[in-house]
Amino acid sequence: MAEGSGDIAALAKEYSDLKPVVEQVQAYQKLLSDIEEAEEMLSDPDMKDLAEEELPELRAALPESEHALQLALLPKDAADARPAILEIRPGTGGDEAALFAGDLLRMYQRYAETRGWKLEILEENATELGGIKEVVAHIKGENVFARMKYESGVHRVQRVPTTESGGRIHTSAATVAVLPEAEDVDIQIDANDIRIDTMRASGSGGQHVNTTDSAVRITHLPTGIIVTSSEKSQHRNREIAMQVLKTRLFDLERQRLADERAAERAGQVGSGDRSERIRTYNFPQGRMTDHRINLTLYKLDQVMAGDLDETIDALTADAQATALAEMNG
Repeated sequence: MAEGSGDIAALAKEYSDLKPVVEQVQAYQKLLSDIEEAEEMLSDPDMKDLAEEELPELRAALPESEHALQLALLPKDAADARPAILEIRPGTGGDEAALFAGDLLRMYQRYAETRGWKLEILEENATELGGIKEVVAHIKGENVFARMKYESGVHRVQRVPTTESGGRIHTSAATVAVLPEAEDVDIQIDANDIRIDTMRASGSGGQHVNTTDSAVRITHLPTGIIVTSSEKSQHRNREIAMQVLKTRLFDLERQRLADERAAERAGQVGSGDRSERIRTYNFPQGRMTDHRINLTLYKLDQVMAGDLDETIDALTADAQATALAEMNG
């Protein structure tokens, strides 16, 4: 029974993937048929005026329909519809970088709200000043990875820190990684490849302090990846840590495959290189610049408040244009 339900789920997914393609094909075919019909009507004196009125509109709609069909036929990233694991860590800049990492987390929390997604913090390590040393969150909802994958990379901030008495502008950075959540079928972990330690959970400034030995740390011996989770339930911690570990291993495999295709996708937006500086947030000028597509928006307050759709739409369109060029080249 379970196997049958799995087959039905796979068929339902295949149907939902193919439906937009079929709809675009049908729309394109109908447009061609309408043009042909209107052209035939030109020879009918009674219908000639109507045909002459309709034809320019129909012909003008053809390039857009062709483009929409090409987009629908582009190969999809199978991970696009998946939930994602979001990781944010401060880079250069000390306390100011940690505060900026906290600002980025709030930006993504607000963006998740506007999309109707659920963002759950799995692990958070805060600084005394209210910044973040590290945060790992799980984002669930529709097409999460498709929208969030372009956020991976180095985010740079230019502003006067609150700790700076001289009013000088400082530059600091934080690194964001967005990983598609692994499913059980993607990654099988050998029990001999992991070491699980339980330890006393600790928190900063009285937050998340837990006096029981419930925190779990899992070490994946072949790769050296270490994952921790500090919820109150040790069983839940093991579950969370295993899920994050699977996701990181799945991401490693995706990165390996992407590197093999690196020559084909040279210069493509969202290549996943997390050492790449992707965006600058300039507070004195109220400006956000995405360096990959040379997009500059003078609405930094709205961006920091989670208004990311304009930027993500532009990045998606650029990635589609690159993919179309490769497909047609």
